[in-house]
Parts: sequence; structure tokens; C-alpha cells
Amino acid sequence: MTGDHKDLIDRLVTDLHPVSPHAVERRLLGGLGIGLIGAAAIMLLALGPRHDWVAMVGSVAFQIKLAYAAALALTGLEAIRRLARPLGRAPSASRVLPVVFALVCVIAIVSLMSAAPEDRRGLLMGNTALVCPFLIAMVSAPVLATLLAVMRRLAPTRPIRAGAAAGLLAGATAAFLYAFHCPESGLPFVALWYTAGILLSSAIGAAMGPRVLSW
Repeated sequence: MTGDHKDLIDRLVTDLHPVSPHAVERRLLGGLGIGLIGAAAIMLLALGPRHDWVAMVGSVAFQIKLAYAAALALTGLEAIRRLARPLGRAPSASRVLPVVFALVCVIAIVSLMSAAPEDRRGLLMGNTALVCPFLIAMVSAPVLATLLAVMRRLAPTRPIRAGAAAGLLAGATAAFLYAFHCPESGLPFVALWYTAGILLSSAIGAAMGPRVLSW
């Protein structure tokens, strides 16, 4: 080994410190927390909570909304935890997502079929179908931005999938917050339009991934 090579190696290893095995998770959770503050501010200041939210919290439909959003958020969090690393894969997400969605669809279909025919359109479309997905995407924007910023400093090698996972997490957490504003109580509405909003956020993340996360 020449002296020049030895000097180069010495410079490269200078000031190296051991990295915590949970450093990636801490960074992602920190970014998620900052993003959630921004998302909550948008929901509270731009949209506002329902005036009857205290009574609403006890309803089964509202609890299913939150459970659906929370299940998707946890799936997205696990996916970005893996995809933020080099050559990371998220096989569990591809298995869990269809199950969660299918379960909500079954509940929605049962609710729709058990309703009176004249009530079915209202359960499916409500009064806010045309704006719901876009409002969820709007609320998700701070979460998506902070997650992409954190992941950019990590080492994702599948930027489209990593961006989509970040969008999934952002959209699901936004849907959780949006539920406190949403005037709709029909589970068919949730299965269709909440899912559309979460998918919109995930699509935006996938589109931004190659631009933001590529090395």
C-alpha cells in the first residue's frame, strides 16, 4: 500500500462513529411527526373539525374510518422503513394492502346492500365525493414533503416504490385527520372516496420519487 493510499484511507475513516441500528426509523418518525403537525394545521385551519365530533367519535362508522386509515398508515410506515434502505423491498405491504382494502369493501358492500334502495346513492356519493380525494391529498402534502426530504438523505434504490410508499403513508395519515372534518358517514363512501384520496397521494409520491429520491 502506497503512502497516498494510506492517507486516503485515514481521511475516510476519520471521525467515523457507530450508527444506531434504529437511526432510519428515528429519522422517518421525526419526519412523520413534523409532517403531521403541518397536516393537522391544514385540517384545523383550512377545513375545521365537525361541530358534532364528540358524538361522532362513538359511532361505528367513524371508528371504521379511523381503523381503515390507521391500518393503511401502519402498512405504509413499514414499507418506507424497508424501502428507505439500499435494495430494500416491502413484500409485506403487497400482501397486507389487498387484505385491508378487501375487508373494507366487504363491509361497504354489506352496508350498501342492507340499505334501502333510495338511500344507496347517498351512502356511496354523499355530498362531497367530488372534493374528498383532493382534500385528503391536500392535507397529506406536508407529510409527503417531509417524508421525501428525510428519505432523500437515506439510501433508497427503488425511488418509484419508495415514493409511492411515502405517499401511501401520507395519504393514510391525512385520511385519519380528515375523518374529523368529513361530514359523510357512509362506509361505501369511505371505501371509494377515501381510498381514491390515499391512492392520489401515493401516485403523487410515486411520480416525485425518481426526481427527489434518485441518487
